[in-house]
Amino acid sequence: MLGLRYLAAPAICWSVFLGTSAQAVDRPNVVLIMTDDQGYGDLSITGNPLIDTPNMDRLAREGVWLKRFYVSPVCTPTRASLMTGRYNYRTRAIDTYLGRAVMEPEEVTVAEVLRDAGYVTGIFGKWHLGDYYPTRPGDQGFTESLVHCGGGLRQPSNPPDGERYHDPILYHNGTPKRYEGYCTDIYFDEATRFITKSVQAKQPFFAYIATNAPHDPFDEPPTRELAEHFATKFPDDPKGAKIGFYAMIKNIDDNIGRLINTLDQLDIARNTLVIFLTDNGPSAGSAGPFRGKKGSAYEGGIRTVCFLRWPGVIVPGSSSDVPAAHIDLMPTILDFCNVPLPQGVRIDGRSVRPLIAEEGKTKTNQSLPDRYLFLQWHRGDVPARYHHFAAIDPQGRWKLVHESPSGWATLRGEPKFELYNLHEDPGEQNNLASQHPEKLAELKRAYEAWFDDVCSTRNPNFGMPPIVIGSEQAPTVILTPQDKRVDDADSAGWWANGYWPIDVRRTGPYSVKVLLTGNVQSDTTVTLQAKIGEATMTTAVLVPRGFDVVTVGNVVLPGTGLGRISAAIDPAGPESPRVYQITIK
Repeated sequence: MLGLRYLAAPAICWSVFLGTSAQAVDRPNVVLIMTDDQGYGDLSITGNPLIDTPNMDRLAREGVWLKRFYVSPVCTPTRASLMTGRYNYRTRAIDTYLGRAVMEPEEVTVAEVLRDAGYVTGIFGKWHLGDYYPTRPGDQGFTESLVHCGGGLRQPSNPPDGERYHDPILYHNGTPKRYEGYCTDIYFDEATRFITKSVQAKQPFFAYIATNAPHDPFDEPPTRELAEHFATKFPDDPKGAKIGFYAMIKNIDDNIGRLINTLDQLDIARNTLVIFLTDNGPSAGSAGPFRGKKGSAYEGGIRTVCFLRWPGVIVPGSSSDVPAAHIDLMPTILDFCNVPLPQGVRIDGRSVRPLIAEEGKTKTNQSLPDRYLFLQWHRGDVPARYHHFAAIDPQGRWKLVHESPSGWATLRGEPKFELYNLHEDPGEQNNLASQHPEKLAELKRAYEAWFDDVCSTRNPNFGMPPIVIGSEQAPTVILTPQDKRVDDADSAGWWANGYWPIDVRRTGPYSVKVLLTGNVQSDTTVTLQAKIGEATMTTAVLVPRGFDVVTVGNVVLPGTGLGRISAAIDPAGPESPRVYQITIK
């Protein structure tokens, strides 16, 4: 049966958390670790001879390996599904930037459900589902948050003097602060402090560690020693992409080892479920035996590792070949934590706990009957039928795919359907579409029903939630290219002309600072325009030659309610600076 599903939730058990391995636990702690752009083949346990990942491998050897685990082709859709248990098209988070990477604040996250059940909840690293109220992690269920903005540290969503991997400016519970050290080390260090504090307070915790590594750029390796080590592995890597990429992965692995040791030292390893996965296929690394990479609808773009470790509960060294996906982790976590889904909340995922061998128990299911999986992503503001998608049957044998240029916002021309038998051809080399038309038709019908269903949640408005200006919760708002909307859906790049959708709670007055990407070479005019309903406010201000910033005081917006704001530069040319950020306070 396709479509929306209710999770059959177990009865909640309000046992006392004692933080001792001798105590049976009905509400375990949860540590969820997800890396960025690491491929299926970028671990030693999956056969990569160029890197040693003993701690990632240990999670697999001491727990269960879900060997048919699927995610979206790129990061934001995966993160939305991970947090909500729902396909990302339901959540507004359909792409990675230009306002398409903001999750609808009414979505219910796993952090919200666990928080309301008595957990303390923390996120450390990459959120990428909204940088403004009410879409920030602190607005979406996390009691503790330490994150960068947008999709990465070296992107214009972050403070201009802090967008680096070493000594970055990060946002702690919404407040920017400079931290010393390498970003991944900082995330794990702060997560460790959070975990230690939670244990001391005798509170169960949910710690979500989402590294922005090993996402590019690759010119800031964690340490000189790691860079030198991998330089010997990749002597023909003049730009250092492979060197930086694998140095970042090794650093993550080292941090995972320290985290496991902390769980042991705190005597909570047997009370803690640890989950490890990656968010999509590799950018610079290896997809192992699979075809494609990050952004692809082939297996290399959507198939990843997923390990679950809980000593004393999950049988070490076990595995499952039943297809599972990002939408399944929220219900699986809630299942293991004995926390029910709130009444009326509807999700697409299923708990995969029945697939996992537990000590002293027999697995109740070897499949998830009648469950197709669907993965789709492309640029643009609206999902397009058949554009860059994959559909997998309940047995995980047959896969229907149409691989189109993912940079396109719309499907051009007729789709070219490909059909693969993944049991016999996991590398997707032998297209069987012409030989099995009945299977192609079955998967096509299933996909069409799914597409209509998930799109009905937000259709016709897949646009981002408006940026709230003038709220008590966020009196200062920073507008960045990450959330700038563009009229041409095919426009690529941060610097396309566009606007920010806004929801004005008070008209002002405000102080508005406009920061450009560089110094202007001649006197330049920046024109701010805000439109609320039919009312318009326009303010033009001169940026003197040699300057890259200008502040305008006593700006009064033309009304309250929904509208848009934009900024234009005159004269504008291909070499002219662009608007980098607009701060309103």
